[in-house]
Amino acid sequence: MSLLTDEPLGPQVTVRAPAKINLFLGVAALASDGFHPLTTVYQAVGLYDDVTVSEAGEWSLRLLGDPRVDLDAVPTDDSNIALRAARALLAHHGMEHRALAMTIHKSIPVAGGMAGGSADAAAALVATDRALDLQTPDEDLLRIAASLGSDVPFALFGGTALGRGHGEEVEPLEDAGGWWWVVVESDLGLSTPTVYRAFDDLHAQAGTSGPADAPALPASLLEALVNADVDTLAAALHNDLQAPALHLRADLGRTVEQAEAAGGRAALLSGSGPTVLVLCASRDEADGVRERLVEAGHERVTAVPAPVAGVHVVEHA
Repeated sequence: MSLLTDEPLGPQVTVRAPAKINLFLGVAALASDGFHPLTTVYQAVGLYDDVTVSEAGEWSLRLLGDPRVDLDAVPTDDSNIALRAARALLAHHGMEHRALAMTIHKSIPVAGGMAGGSADAAAALVATDRALDLQTPDEDLLRIAASLGSDVPFALFGGTALGRGHGEEVEPLEDAGGWWWVVVESDLGLSTPTVYRAFDDLHAQAGTSGPADAPALPASLLEALVNADVDTLAAALHNDLQAPALHLRADLGRTVEQAEAAGGRAALLSGSGPTVLVLCASRDEADGVRERLVEAGHERVTAVPAPVAGVHVVEHA
């Protein structure tokens, strides 16, 4: 595959996709299909990647990003999930012979537990569909998204949603809140499969394989969303992958402690980590927490709103 951008042969479409966090992540023991059944509540937050697509004479991929994002950790070959998404959509329409020029501008942390790759895949699906005027039905887009990864369907929805199965069964939830989160990034990424293996190992050491079923979602969390009750939401936040991630990375435990000391209502790990999140009641509270964490030595700290929309077109030229 060439890494030189080819001349576009048609419209150029840019689609924006949000990062995700998990307000609740309950993990069951490894099932016979090789996956851990999940119960999770996704929320899309105001940190975005942009994917730009146009038809071209040959496939190409260009990576851009904020200086704080480790682009070296993003594959540029055919293993890139955004490229796989575009190819899967073309194959769905019997158009394997066509090619695309793609540019990804990343602001979501890489290997940060915020589903940046899944966001890119969802954005690539919509950008490809719009650039080639494929008019793919929503149910087909969702089916292709689910085949690419558990978090990809949610990136199409955005907002706040319940996820089941491997996380790919998505049901939008009522959310009246205007939440603010402080996102504390880590200099080193953390592999999601590695964290799941640590989850299995910790349960094996305890003489169990883990819970047979994913923990039930607390009713208080759903009530907090409906009533925009930040303190009830803070008390209901939960992540079964936090313990194994902290077992692998003791430094993250110190970050969580510093995040809790900086204010806000609660701190937890984002997904499989290593990004740490602080729930705040307002933008002013979030700005104060961010400033205190910067003073404590954390350089990559951002205050973001939630929930935000899923993938959406921002440019069509």
